[in-house]
Amino acid sequence: MIKRVVGVLATALAAAAVVVSPASAAAYADFTGIVALDNCSGSVVRPPAAVDSDPALVLTNGHCVKLMGANEVIVNQASSRTFTLLGGSGQSLGTLRATKLAYATMKNTDAAFYQLSSTYAQIQQQYRSRALDLSASKPAQGTGIQVVSGYWKRIYTCAVDGFAYQLKEGSWTWKDSIRYTRPCNVIGGTSGSPIIDTAGKVVGVNNTINESGGRCTMNNPCEVSQTGQITVRSGIGYAQETYDIVACIGAGNQFVLTRPGCTLPR
Repeated sequence: MIKRVVGVLATALAAAAVVVSPASAAAYADFTGIVALDNCSGSVVRPPAAVDSDPALVLTNGHCVKLMGANEVIVNQASSRTFTLLGGSGQSLGTLRATKLAYATMKNTDAAFYQLSSTYAQIQQQYRSRALDLSASKPAQGTGIQVVSGYWKRIYTCAVDGFAYQLKEGSWTWKDSIRYTRPCNVIGGTSGSPIIDTAGKVVGVNNTINESGGRCTMNNPCEVSQTGQITVRSGIGYAQETYDIVACIGAGNQFVLTRPGCTLPR
């Protein structure tokens, strides 16, 4: 799992100039809607059925909340966590605050959603900033993507190389994970970054990379096929898909895990 970053040095580096990966000439995303957490990255996201008056949601990783148990699920837990909202060029626009942790898990996926005290309309009015649309469609192999880190103010550009039937790391197992092509060599602090496709929509959330060729250990995830074959890809990063989460979000941006089509762990 990508390490969450803590410490004075990391904070100082996070304030450094914006960096874009070598493929920046093909860049199609900026830092609009991106947030920085104290130890991770994230984004303000808008499900397809959301309206302007809904409380906004911030997407990040479950492990950015804490290193959760392999079967742990959190729903509607009070939270006052804060997030630094960035503008298109990476400048700080202000601070957003959560009212609750709407959903978080590291079972089958590695995702967390915080519900904010501000609505989408209020964020637009106060900061002139929009949320990123959460796609309801599975990304295709070969799709161009960008990993946009609010913590490091860095954008990685690559493509969807394929999908891992299962991705195992330590005690956690994630299903149908996105595998990056090699240019997205993400680092600690990029955890929770949105995966943005060429249409500008969020199709996943960045969560790990095999750092040193280890086999299914912490910071060294391995792929497990349907037949149980294990493959290790040193230096390759992964994300968790988000299209299937859309079915779990009801009116008012509330998570309703009993909604038809919702497959999130309960």
